[in-house]
Amino acid sequence: MTTDSAKPQPQGANRRRALVAGATLPLFGILSSRSQAARPKYRFKFAGNLPMTHPINVRVKEIVPKILEESNGQLEVRMFPNNQLGGDSDMLSQLRSGALEMFVLSGTNVLSTMVKQTALYGVGFAFKDYSQVWAALDGDLGAYLRGVIARVNLHAFDKLWDIGFRQITSSTKPILTPEDLKGFKIRVPVSPLWGSLFQHLGAAPTSINFAEVYSALQTHIVDGQENPLSLILIAKLYEVQKYISITNHMWDGQFTLVNGKVWAALPDNLKEVLARNFNEAAMREREDLVEVNRNVETELTKFGLEFHRTDPELFRKAISQAGYYKKWRGTFGDEAWAMLEKYSGPLV
Repeated sequence: MTTDSAKPQPQGANRRRALVAGATLPLFGILSSRSQAARPKYRFKFAGNLPMTHPINVRVKEIVPKILEESNGQLEVRMFPNNQLGGDSDMLSQLRSGALEMFVLSGTNVLSTMVKQTALYGVGFAFKDYSQVWAALDGDLGAYLRGVIARVNLHAFDKLWDIGFRQITSSTKPILTPEDLKGFKIRVPVSPLWGSLFQHLGAAPTSINFAEVYSALQTHIVDGQENPLSLILIAKLYEVQKYISITNHMWDGQFTLVNGKVWAALPDNLKEVLARNFNEAAMREREDLVEVNRNVETELTKFGLEFHRTDPELFRKAISQAGYYKKWRGTFGDEAWAMLEKYSGPLV
């Protein structure tokens, strides 16, 4: 939607190219190099749905050798990006069973089908900017969400990765107002909250895992989709879309999740090494994404995407009148809703 410590980090334009374009990498798990002859006692698979070139994976790749070194060769993290181990639903099942130790996943995605409250931060048009987002997710709302995740025997690290505010693309027409979404066939993630948002806007949403988005657009199973600008570029969706509408209709981020039994069995000193490195990497990735997004509109325009600005308040008013906020307040409960409104302001 990731550090090679042997190479210096690129600067300026080179840095941006590294974050967006990346390097050619092996198809299968990316293993850290190690000087220790002994096999690590703990070998964790880390999987996700994003391409290796996404800033999240760029930053995780940085910390893989650091974790091995700081654990004195006891803990090795092997990366499996870009749905190498299956779709989101498959990988979540593997995580819960212990076949997969670590998984980076949005709380608004398939995780919310198991723990509905994890989708709370993805309520449509709740956050206006990043100041609200990080105050909430690094504050009480984030602590609340990690607590509900723990109830299903998963451990979530403190800092979420930034995926970004989401925008709508289309192959048929620009989306300028809520009326333009009437009957529009749009791909959404496997998440009740996402489907509900676009149903309340009159669209025809179809839930499809990210690994299948490109082909669904190419074959016109759907005519549009919604994702942050960086993912639209990295996944080359500009090849099968023509218009992009800046709606900022949702902010999305990803949790780093660890199987609960695996986490409980890990010695405290290795927990500290793992959590600290991942949390610090997430903070750096947030800065990376700001840099990427500063340039991505220019890049997408070069590839032929036509940009359109919208008034988010028109869409927010439309879903409010259609009963969207009332529905989801009832679904999440008053306590959770109050936690969201502490940062977003009233959602009515």
